[in-house]
Amino acid sequence: MSEVKISAEPRTEFGKGGARRTRRAGKVPAVLYGHGEKPKHIALPALEFAAAIRRGGANQLFAIEVSDGTQVLALPKAIQRDPIKDTFEHVDLLLVRRGEKVTVEVPVQLTGEAAKDTLIVHDHDTLSVTADATRVPDHLEVSVEGVEAGNQVTAADVELPQGVELAADADTLVASITAAPTAEQLEATLPEVEAATEEAEALAEGEEAAEAPEAAAAAEGEGEQEPAAKPAEA
Repeated sequence: MSEVKISAEPRTEFGKGGARRTRRAGKVPAVLYGHGEKPKHIALPALEFAAAIRRGGANQLFAIEVSDGTQVLALPKAIQRDPIKDTFEHVDLLLVRRGEKVTVEVPVQLTGEAAKDTLIVHDHDTLSVTADATRVPDHLEVSVEGVEAGNQVTAADVELPQGVELAADADTLVASITAAPTAEQLEATLPEVEAATEEAEALAEGEEAAEAPEAAAAAEGEGEQEPAAKPAEA
């Protein structure tokens, strides 16, 4: 995987407030660590970082140039996202060197189609591998073409690129191929599904009914309160 050059700035504000201000400025709070060095807090340009992750995946190698003159290579170790906005909240970056071996989780993609009337269960969508820090693959592939029901695909079946070694257990289950349910089997389970749906709906209605008096009381209480004073704008 080719490295992506990205600029960064030292970060001096910490805590939730500092992180929010960093994100409002269009940057992602991040920390560089590893090789026994003191962690370095930085801010990355959010749009450039997001574009690099979209292209190269979570194991994208970054050549980071900090405005204080620091130049390092780093791999994302942990990425925190906002599940609603789908934005990056914080990134932990692991310092690496050229020629250094690292162990990372790499996505596994299934290719091909299993035999007719089967279902594929993707049990593990990543595998732990060891590779040169500058040659981490963005994904691995394994074929399920024509695999019959009752068979399994394990980590040992995944073909690894040259220089990449499997760190996970070779027996790790990647995918299971099972027989697809027949129409008769689906019809037999339909009453159970309908009963579970009705029970869930009844429970939800009961919760709404219980919350209604509390909401009304809260609304009355709010009507009696004076509006809170706003601080004067500077």
